[in-house]
Amino acid sequence: MRQGLLWLSERQGVFNFVRSNGLTRRFASRFVAGESIDQGVEAARELGRRGITASLDLLGESVAEEGEAVTARDQYLRMLDRMAASGAEVNVSVKLTQMGLDISEPLCAANMGAILDKAAALQGFVRLDMEGSDYTQRTLDFFRHRLFDRFGAHSGVVIQSMLRRSERDIEDLIAMQARVRLCKGAYLEAPAVAFPEKGDVDKNYVRLMERLLLAGNYPGIATHDETIIAHARDFARRQGIAADRFEFQMLYGVRRDLQERLRQAGYRLRVYIPFGTQWYPYLMRRLAERPANIAFFLGNMVRESVPGR
Repeated sequence: MRQGLLWLSERQGVFNFVRSNGLTRRFASRFVAGESIDQGVEAARELGRRGITASLDLLGESVAEEGEAVTARDQYLRMLDRMAASGAEVNVSVKLTQMGLDISEPLCAANMGAILDKAAALQGFVRLDMEGSDYTQRTLDFFRHRLFDRFGAHSGVVIQSMLRRSERDIEDLIAMQARVRLCKGAYLEAPAVAFPEKGDVDKNYVRLMERLLLAGNYPGIATHDETIIAHARDFARRQGIAADRFEFQMLYGVRRDLQERLRQAGYRLRVYIPFGTQWYPYLMRRLAERPANIAFFLGNMVRESVPGR
């Protein structure tokens, strides 16, 4: 199944059909906020009206040409301006490979520097998304040496609990007082690198989450797992950790019922909003990375439709 989904993600003819098909576009629109910057910003504004903050992500990664990286950079610069002009909180997520990391590190550094210069001027925030494990050390080194020293509180990074190395990485980032988004991770990794069993990934997530809640700098608890969310709430309450010292984070269109319940309970919530013309490859790759995501996406739609959930 995984190979088939990856094959489909690369078929331009299939993409053209999907984009012209009303049913598939409606399904995609549940999880991707359109193709344009204006659509992404409007999705963020709509969430803001409900008391929910957002982080915008222009879809695309692993660019192979310098021009593509520069184009992506310029789109981010326009996005930051549009967010500020709209009154939405200025907060975006960026992949280093989209900014040219695989082409040239100086190119990537120049592109990221331009984005963070503007974000800092607008009192905004830029999060480095974490990609596959081949990029983990490169991303953390880039963050520490090229971004954090210069931009500090305007920059942050993501750590995946599925990786065996993450406990050490969390301690390093806590020592830096860097802002961390903790997620489980969706990439298909070797057992030597990542915990192969979901139960072990969840246990590691809880350990890292507790450590970040105790000593981290405004961590983002990124999960839709109700059991883990309940544990986080109980742990924070028992430890006397105020609700404004962390935030929950979720994906656009996923568990909107749970998002609303958390907001009504007084917790801070941020929604990660992907948008852009690359929404079809994005969805197919997310499904291919872990085919169980198919059941996850469909199941969360069913859960929302059940009264009392």
